[in-house]
Amino acid sequence: MPKRILVTSALPYANGPIHLGHLAGAYLPADLYTRFQRLNGQDIIHICGSDEHGVPITIAAEKEGVTPQEIVDRYHFANKEVFERFGIAFDYYGRTSSETHKKTSQDIFLKLYEQGVFTKRKQEQLYDEEANMFLPDRYVKGTCPSCSHPEAYGDQCEKCGSSLSPTDLIDPVSAITGNKPVIKETEHWFIPLGDFQPWLETWIESRDNWKANVIGQCKSWLDAGLGDRAVTRDLSWGVPVPLPDNDGKVLYVWFDAPIGYISATKEWAEQRGNSDEWKTWWQDEDTSLIHFIGKDNIVFHCIMFPATLKQHGDFVLPENVPANEFLNLEGRKLSTSKGWAVWLHEYLDDFDPDLLRYALGTILPETKDSDFSWKDFQSRVNSELADILGNFVFRTTSFTHRFFDGIVPELANPTDTDMAALQKITVQKQKIEEAYKSFKFREAIHESMHLARIGNRYFTETEPWKTRKENPEACGNTLYVCLQICAALSVMFQPVLPGKMSILRKQLGLPGQTGWVNVNDHLVAAGQLIAEGEILFEKIEDDAVEIQVEKLKQKEAALSGSKTFEPLKDLCDFGNFASLDLRAGKILAAKKIKKSKKLLHITVDLGFEKRTILSGIAESFSPEDIIGQNVCVVANLAPKKMMGVESNGMILMAEDEDGSFKFVETTAEPGSPIT
Repeated sequence: MPKRILVTSALPYANGPIHLGHLAGAYLPADLYTRFQRLNGQDIIHICGSDEHGVPITIAAEKEGVTPQEIVDRYHFANKEVFERFGIAFDYYGRTSSETHKKTSQDIFLKLYEQGVFTKRKQEQLYDEEANMFLPDRYVKGTCPSCSHPEAYGDQCEKCGSSLSPTDLIDPVSAITGNKPVIKETEHWFIPLGDFQPWLETWIESRDNWKANVIGQCKSWLDAGLGDRAVTRDLSWGVPVPLPDNDGKVLYVWFDAPIGYISATKEWAEQRGNSDEWKTWWQDEDTSLIHFIGKDNIVFHCIMFPATLKQHGDFVLPENVPANEFLNLEGRKLSTSKGWAVWLHEYLDDFDPDLLRYALGTILPETKDSDFSWKDFQSRVNSELADILGNFVFRTTSFTHRFFDGIVPELANPTDTDMAALQKITVQKQKIEEAYKSFKFREAIHESMHLARIGNRYFTETEPWKTRKENPEACGNTLYVCLQICAALSVMFQPVLPGKMSILRKQLGLPGQTGWVNVNDHLVAAGQLIAEGEILFEKIEDDAVEIQVEKLKQKEAALSGSKTFEPLKDLCDFGNFASLDLRAGKILAAKKIKKSKKLLHITVDLGFEKRTILSGIAESFSPEDIIGQNVCVVANLAPKKMMGVESNGMILMAEDEDGSFKFVETTAEPGSPIT
């Protein structure tokens, strides 16, 4: 066990509120881990804060006609408050616009500058002559060269996901004035990441128990070869480059934002009255540094920030970076610009925070993208929190009050069944502990709930409603065992349900700070008086969920405005079109292709013959759901071999604006020409 653990969560941009995708990526997992380690007696702190520099801030300010400082002030305090309401227990929540952060970032830049690490070179960049400024990537819009989406940004196309640079765009325009920018020469400082590649490859290979998705993304960057990366940019908002004649340049946000973890720890130490204490956490080799992030931040935390820290020489390097994948919403990609998001502050106006902590914790996208739906949320609350955990606690405590005056009975002459149930406390404790320490939070929550299932089953099998008259000693044993399980659960579920488990421990007469080491099969003493408790979890009615779904649809409709469509392709003559042989078909069978996420192996009835066609729709449809589907088929397409299977034709599909596929259907008999 390390002497101390320093946990960081990715700094959220202070240009908007917190949504469920943020929580699932970097904040709830970090809080679960931190709370468990605190329960386990570990010396640990959790550091986070607002990322208040960069283009997203300035864009938000320009849209509202206010200063960037007004934007970051608003969202910093709003997000800090909503995290607190949700129970994210940061030890310190800083901000990168502080003087401490400015000095810390500049000092690190200067240290590397004095070491001769940076190179300075000229590059061509788009320039808005009317606005009199160079355009950062997000200030440029144009047509994507990969998919022809007309609203691509200068760094990425949000339609197809292609990584871009502003000069890649077709017909680029300035997002400020709408004018066509010109190309103009500018000069920046670069860090030659390629020089760090040999060390990075060795270091990443030495990382034990890192997630496969994290290692995979790192290796893909390394396999492609690391190049120079700019550490400065032309922008009016940010940490000024600490060099004379810096031409108004600021540090690139990728460089200064992770340094926010260090500057926030400095401020935490100052707040505690020991300004040098931060060094213990960042410069002592007995510290285990853990970064919790989403997968879009992997390269920054696993390649760029470690390279900076290694070169500086005075800081510990991350022990682990348990990055999560993305959270989808109601089967679709979460999109704040389209209103397809659940904002945390709105959720907290309607529901208890513990309910979402549990429901979201059970579906965290730990190894692959996952999906949140309001129906699943309702099901998790009703069938698991209410029917399993809440029901077990209530039936145990209420029975104790009705028939034993609220006093914990003695355990006398226990049966093998009684002892086996008690032993499950130790078994589950070990499983839960291993899961938390391995960053498998879904598993930890599942194993915690499994103990409640064991308790419920034991209560039912021992039938205390019968034995209370026939065999009072056996009835007392049942309640003693069940109360011990309740007590253990009140600690095991503490990381997930801090509010409700605090209430339960108080009801059972347990100290509020009961630790992990205290969890055993005799946590509640015989003869102890327990308080009468209320039902911990109320069920969620259908209409409450329907309101949330409707709210989501209304937000999307309000922001969608007029629909945008794919631009038309180049004209083709009738002869080219007529050469396609389109036929009506019907799907007879479908199955997944091994080792392929996208392809389905489909058998189509064309009337005159049956065809094998491979279609890239496996992420949208299950094989069993498309049997009997009427389809339109390009029947004279040249055969193509994929994944070892020959495909003979193409099934026509339409793609909605949200990226979902729909079949192009016909009711004609299979084999009928489509003209």
